[in-house]
Amino acid sequence: RLQRIRRKISKFSGLVSTFQILTGETKDDWYCTSRSTSTLKVSLPLILDAKIDPTMSDPIHLHTASDGSPFLHASDIISALPSATPSLPPSSKPVFFYDPGVATTAPSRSAIAYVDGLQGRLSYRGYSIEELAERSNFLEVAFLLIHGELPSAEQDRVWKENIMRNADVHENLRRFMRSFRYDAHPMGQFISTLACLATYYPDDHAAWSGAEGGSTAKMRNTQICRILGVIPTIVACAYRNRVGLAYNYPDSENSRGMSYTETLLWMMDAMPGDNYRPHPKLVRALDVLFIVHADHELNCSTAAMRHLASVRTDPLTAVSGASAALYGPLHGGASEAVIHMLEAIGSEEEIPSFLARVKAKKTKLMGFGHRVYKNYDPRAILLKDLANDVFELVGQEDPLVRVARCLEQAALEDEYFTSRKLFPNLDFWSGLIYRAMGIDLPFYPLLFALPRTAGWLAHYVEGINMDDDMMSRKGGDEGTGAGKVTEDGATKGSTYITRPRSIYVGKLRDGESDVDFVVPEYNENYGVDVSKSAIQRRRSLAASTWRFSNE
Repeated sequence: RLQRIRRKISKFSGLVSTFQILTGETKDDWYCTSRSTSTLKVSLPLILDAKIDPTMSDPIHLHTASDGSPFLHASDIISALPSATPSLPPSSKPVFFYDPGVATTAPSRSAIAYVDGLQGRLSYRGYSIEELAERSNFLEVAFLLIHGELPSAEQDRVWKENIMRNADVHENLRRFMRSFRYDAHPMGQFISTLACLATYYPDDHAAWSGAEGGSTAKMRNTQICRILGVIPTIVACAYRNRVGLAYNYPDSENSRGMSYTETLLWMMDAMPGDNYRPHPKLVRALDVLFIVHADHELNCSTAAMRHLASVRTDPLTAVSGASAALYGPLHGGASEAVIHMLEAIGSEEEIPSFLARVKAKKTKLMGFGHRVYKNYDPRAILLKDLANDVFELVGQEDPLVRVARCLEQAALEDEYFTSRKLFPNLDFWSGLIYRAMGIDLPFYPLLFALPRTAGWLAHYVEGINMDDDMMSRKGGDEGTGAGKVTEDGATKGSTYITRPRSIYVGKLRDGESDVDFVVPEYNENYGVDVSKSAIQRRRSLAASTWRFSNE
């Protein structure tokens, strides 16, 4: 009976993950209990054909997403708990849903990107990633993500013109970037420079929140064009820092007629006085890479961006914060890890032994599998074809490319990996393309962050617009997030601020502790024992020989 009930309600994946089903007394009732140590049993009269018991004072509505996926609203369940659980004390504390990693909880609604993990599909605003990669360019896709539709010819002209005119930066910011060491990580430079640049626009907080007069939408568009325009310049400066070359000034008037990605490559590679122009195939390859990296639903860094938007952090600082999330090796550093893995394998002959170690869980297979995709990553299919074009263009057979191809073939022919849905993902081929283009490993996450900024800004604007719309329709307990739910699943009167809760598992101490706390007296000579630097050690040796003061 328990197995039969589990199968019937398996469609409610979010609810099943939150609660553990135990037994049922009748066909119309089932019981569940939280995964904590509490023994409270809750009866939710949920009829198995997904209809709700009409006798309940607070019925649980089953909502449906655009793709047909069913979802339940947490506030519905919380509201139904008193009638579903008569034994629940009136003074009971609020009920929370425990969902580690937010694996089955949707904290927002979005119309920006759609990921079908089972079918291996990705679309931006309804357009498939394959169509956009073949027929569009990055700035058009950025407009699509942020504004909801592809631009007309006139919109496209104005959009590109406004972005290119914002490509230059204040000379003080260039001096700030020159202060970084030559071996400073590019992502560290990028994050710090964006945060520094935010201080150049102190009115942004008021402008974006609408606290002062003027058109909020107009100010948002100004900021979006400024950010998209300036980040290629920051990326190019970080690159020139590392190779020890002077910065190139962007062509803000676009007198050379170059595209967005072409301008980036020009700023990275041009020398004073020459008429250099990047190869069109490399420009197109970078453009496609930027398109497939532009957005991917509510991932770690995008969630960070929406968190920051909920408290109205200015957009430049918010992009800096999202970039810091992307900086993590488990997020934006995956393509680097693929190259390190291929280098460790070394040759085609070592692949069988490497895969054996993977199966024995002694090492990891990087660039395979995805938390969302249970099929072949559609972006990886695009990049595999793109990689072959780039490899052919550069005209040199990288030994790692042969290792990568043999590794992919071996893994796809092994039932151990296919049964676990471990197919190549985006990172498997992107790192090899960057390597063929001559991009150093530390720059891989930076070339991830640049295009993803378009997606971050789209989610920033969408999050603010949805919050404003929800708060304009007062309906619930404002500020608590416990508002009433409309028929489309939107929360009326929900809080502005994204504020997750945690399950406290620490100790509770009632009353005054009987522990005697000893507070040491202040001693100005007390300090931390710090190891001497090389200079200090050499000076100490000299002092013992030449008798000079080393104080």
